[in-house]
Amino acid sequence: QVQLVESGGGSVQAGGSLRLSCAASGSTSSTNYMAWFRQAPGKEREAVARIHTNSGDILYADSVKGRFTISQDNAKNTVYLQMNSLKPEDTAMYYCAAGLLYRNSFSASSYKYWGQGTQVTVSS
Repeated sequence: QVQLVESGGGSVQAGGSLRLSCAASGSTSSTNYMAWFRQAPGKEREAVARIHTNSGDILYADSVKGRFTISQDNAKNTVYLQMNSLKPEDTAMYYCAAGLLYRNSFSASSYKYWGQGTQVTVSS
């Protein structure tokens, strides 16, 4: 089992920044990908960014490329999402996910472990 705890959400004006953290505990060695997803009211959960925890390979959604940065601190078993130049359309509940994957690393159904989510609200 892997436990994920997100933090760092909040309310910010458009153009502002937030940094989300996801602390992992438990059998983290049983996973090879960690990712951030988000879900706005009435919309499907969508992938924002993911990182291969061994190789460091990173992938971003086109909508956040150049504005968001995913990173990891292996010593702390923590993954971060630095969000800059935030837009109102970034408003959503943000979830951290982890899993053992060999394909479809941008699909929510590929991830076994999920955090409780942290709310990000961007006002115009």
